[in-house]
Amino acid sequence: MSVAYVMSDCWTMTRRELAHWARQPVVMLVGLVFPVMMLLMFGYLVGGGRGIEGDYVDYLVPGMLTLTMVFGLEGTMTAVTQDLNKGVIDRFRSMPMVDGAVLVGRSAADMLQSAAGLVVMVGVGYAIGWRAHGGFGAFLGAMGLLLLLRFAMLWIGIFLAMVAGRPELVMAVQILVWPIGFLSNAFAAPGSMPGWLGAVVEWNPMSATATAVRDLFGNPGGEPGHVMAAVVWPLLLLAVFFPLAVRKFRRLSV
Repeated sequence: MSVAYVMSDCWTMTRRELAHWARQPVVMLVGLVFPVMMLLMFGYLVGGGRGIEGDYVDYLVPGMLTLTMVFGLEGTMTAVTQDLNKGVIDRFRSMPMVDGAVLVGRSAADMLQSAAGLVVMVGVGYAIGWRAHGGFGAFLGAMGLLLLLRFAMLWIGIFLAMVAGRPELVMAVQILVWPIGFLSNAFAAPGSMPGWLGAVVEWNPMSATATAVRDLFGNPGGEPGHVMAAVVWPLLLLAVFFPLAVRKFRRLSV
């Protein structure tokens, strides 16, 4: 099977997801607005974070960019479970197409939306006073780390969606994302937390990415040497959940 054939099938499935968004633009807009509301709420209503030296907004924005890469998976998970229950995936699997192109198309569409969400969040960050001081190359590197984390979280979501099997169970899985997201250094420095909690926060893969992008942006809370951890953690998650998702997909009954 040629690479061109594989890419063609994957692109076809990606266009299918983009067509769904074109018919339901409100869903995509809500996905973009929610993280903006979170950023403004924590930036203006909650106020400064504990243990932060310097401007809290400069600390908060990279954390919110990281948090955005973890939240919003329920849209992808719901779409996968709906396709399962409506028999759409079974019909696709019975057609002469690349095995797994449906999942790749779903993930590609999600990554496009995530990239758009990052652009919006960066724009809002600049509007409220945040600045990146690390140079254009470092800025692109930080964006790459954020999207890598999103890609890893996306395949975790796809696998859990196929395990859940029904859209109504997605919410139960999505609830688990909130404590994982907030048990990070997105809003406060681990040093200001109780010792045991700070240790948990330090080991959260989100914290590695947040610390790395802060360093690349030249913002408070950044520490040199965390870029490697921000690359290794998502790759480890992908190494576990990508094969699990593919195996689960192949075991679905036609």
